[in-house]
Amino acid sequence: MEFDAVLLPQRRASMIAQGLWHDRTINNELDACMAACPDKLALTAYRVEADDVRRFTYRELAQMADRVAVGLSRLGVQKNDIVACQLPNWWQFTVTYLACSRIGAVINPLMHIFRERELNFMLKHGEAKVIIAPKSFRGFDFEQMITAIQPGLPHLKHVVVIDGQGSNSFEALLSGPAWENEPDAAAILGAHRPGPDDITQLIYTSGTTGEPKGVMHSANTVMANIIPYAERLQLNAEDVVLMASPMAHQTGFMYGLMMPIMLKASAVLQDIWEPKKAVEIINREKASFTMASTPFLTDLTRAVTENKTPVPSLKTFLCAGAPIPGPLVEQARAALGTKIVSAWGMTENGAVTLIRLDDSDERAFTTDGLPLPGVELKVAGEDGQSLPPGEAGKLFVRACSNFGGYLRRQHLNGTDADDWFDTGDLARMDAQGYIRITGRSKDVIIRGGENIPVVEIESLLYRHPAVAMAAIVAYPDERLGERACAVVVTKPGQSFDMPTLVDYLKEQKVAIQYIPERLELLDAMPATPSGKIQKFKLREQLQAMLSAR
Repeated sequence: MEFDAVLLPQRRASMIAQGLWHDRTINNELDACMAACPDKLALTAYRVEADDVRRFTYRELAQMADRVAVGLSRLGVQKNDIVACQLPNWWQFTVTYLACSRIGAVINPLMHIFRERELNFMLKHGEAKVIIAPKSFRGFDFEQMITAIQPGLPHLKHVVVIDGQGSNSFEALLSGPAWENEPDAAAILGAHRPGPDDITQLIYTSGTTGEPKGVMHSANTVMANIIPYAERLQLNAEDVVLMASPMAHQTGFMYGLMMPIMLKASAVLQDIWEPKKAVEIINREKASFTMASTPFLTDLTRAVTENKTPVPSLKTFLCAGAPIPGPLVEQARAALGTKIVSAWGMTENGAVTLIRLDDSDERAFTTDGLPLPGVELKVAGEDGQSLPPGEAGKLFVRACSNFGGYLRRQHLNGTDADDWFDTGDLARMDAQGYIRITGRSKDVIIRGGENIPVVEIESLLYRHPAVAMAAIVAYPDERLGERACAVVVTKPGQSFDMPTLVDYLKEQKVAIQYIPERLELLDAMPATPSGKIQKFKLREQLQAMLSAR
């Protein structure tokens, strides 16, 4: 694969001079763990449905990474080849990435919820040579699906399945034979180790706005984010990181897979989110940190409260992906005794802003945090000029962790000559530098020339006792151009209707023109596995409903 990561070379000299790129790869970090703490517990992986737990010390993890690396080379995987990985949070995911890094291959994490349509696009676009997937997971046959589409994917040479019974099983091809002891193993493992500016990850955007784009990251870009992220959160080798967010998403990949190794800490993986099981795991493994979206925090808080089972080891819960309702922060603090940290980031940058641990709880639900070291933010008007504090505008980021570009989509890179990346988000910044995301530029609703503050109205709806989830999307109107529709999922046993919505928002002193003029109730929101509501799908559903009436 030829990578067109054009945004990397032009930044290298400046990033190195500022000490923001560290010129290390995950190989250096794993080797350092082997030297310093080879017998420390590195990875614990829970498979909930199978009631199975697998544990690795750093010595065992490195050995298995070497084994799978040589096995991949036996399948013809060479430097810069793409290895797609459509796995839940299983230990094989971690090992596959480490193995790819041993031989200079590039991992392409794929959400396990993807089906033929998404896989056809991503595997073809990324020219994956190998895909590793479960034989089955949650009742779905992945092997059958991928084998059926393989004839239309000329670059895909091998479909490797975990728990398979045939010759194409992960166990038979990669993790079973002691490949690391073969005569040529040392040469294979030493010949093609990647450099810090080589592409290490090809990950597709989560699809909240339409067609996915292949985001290219190097070790330098991802590690430039993970290091200040861990420092702000005061994480170290003594921490135990629980990751239940998918590792095929940047949250799980960077902070559940890579960060624990960089800290010489311990990682705990949970493949299926079950709040009661999470409480059990946190207490058994003494987990001290986790990161997930708002629904995970809601579920964990409810599980602890209802079962009266505290989680005293859990010091910090970083919540990102959607604004955190104020009442939830209060409830979580009371039930969990955990610091709730708000954050904002993107696949293209990792986490960009976080509040500090010593910030007030109010910061967690009124802001999305402060830029990390190595990150600059700009809130600009339509003319590109910076706006004063408190005014909402387009959010631009210039960061050491900015991606290398979109694979074969240079025209969409959204980065100007001065390295400012257009996030596509709207935000405001206060005098202290904290930001608040106010919406997506594509999600702006302009009603009769008046911009509706979408995120602020959504945040108010989240505070209503009957509302579990809320989103506001536009629908066309001949006279005003657009009107706003509130889409709501109610809490169990609760009711919510249009008069209730109007009365409630009027009580909150919302301008009448900002109040949605339509309400749709759904059983569930279309969302990515990380919890982000897919508004483009909501708009499609709303349009279909309007057309049918």
